Amino acid sequence: MAAEAGLSRSTFAKLSPHPYLLANLEPSSDSAAPTRSNGRAPFEVRKPTVNLSSLSHAHGSALVRTGDTTVICGIRGETILTEHIPNYRASNIQTELSDYDLLVPNIELATGSAPQFLPGGPPTTLAQTLSTRIYSLLHSSKLLRAEDLRIWHKRAADVPVPADEEEVMEESDGEKYVAAYWVLYIDIFFISFDGNPFDAAWAATVAALRDTKLPQARYDPDREMILCSRKDPRPLTVASIPIACTAVIFTGKETKDQAPDGKFWLLADPDTLEESLCNETVTIVVDCAGGSRRILSISKHGGTAMTAKLLGSKDFLDWASKRWEDFASAITGTRL
Repeated sequence: MAAEAGLSRSTFAKLSPHPYLLANLEPSSDSAAPTRSNGRAPFEVRKPTVNLSSLSHAHGSALVRTGDTTVICGIRGETILTEHIPNYRASNIQTELSDYDLLVPNIELATGSAPQFLPGGPPTTLAQTLSTRIYSLLHSSKLLRAEDLRIWHKRAADVPVPADEEEVMEESDGEKYVAAYWVLYIDIFFISFDGNPFDAAWAATVAALRDTKLPQARYDPDREMILCSRKDPRPLTVASIPIACTAVIFTGKETKDQAPDGKFWLLADPDTLEESLCNETVTIVVDCAGGSRRILSISKHGGTAMTAKLLGSKDFLDWASKRWEDFASAITGTRL
């Protein structure tokens, strides 16, 4: 049998990406459904898979894969004495996580994860932007409680209470106080990269935090240091599962000079090729735990096609809820 002539879908997409995507989203036949260059429907996403405790020497870890985007997150806790925190105030029990920088995310786009990431260079703008977004969402979502990171010590009877602590505790024998904190270093490493990095990085962060168990820790005043025990490690309290859902808007314009015709397509969970063809991105963070949908944040970058009305539309919010179910089920191992 003679071999089939012609080029594959992926080859056509690489040779002429914009016209090829537009032709698939706007087929000439009415009976053909709109599809993307990768064969997915506009709202179709890549199924996520999550593996917990992937790293042996971390306090918590998770590997998340969506299509050809694979990211691993490892969390390690280190202790810091309150006397070594320059701006420490015993009265501060509301904003400890941000004021004392107790959560430190870092993202690395590994050499070999994608052709554009070359060895020996400084951190890319994308890596720094993703780290900033992860840091901001960690605090705005209130995913963690400061209580889980406090290390308490019972003051000896003959030690006076410092003046800055008098406003929150009475001077009495054996009073407990915070001697130190756990600082969580959240390292996120991309093994392979094929678009939509923020959703995968955030899901790996949430999964790793749910997997994290910190050692029992106590303050030794004689040696002025924290001593830890591996016996009965304590898990973090992570009650919610906020999930980021990202889509890009494809307008059909190949150049900026081309006049818009009002048509656009919302492409959920974009790959690298689709991201390069679109200049408008929207990310919604939702938490549907308990059966109710809670919107934590909506962010949009570039373009004007995605209006406030469309952001609040039933189809868009239902897609976000379905995306939450897929990720939450993969993280917890149960169908929600």
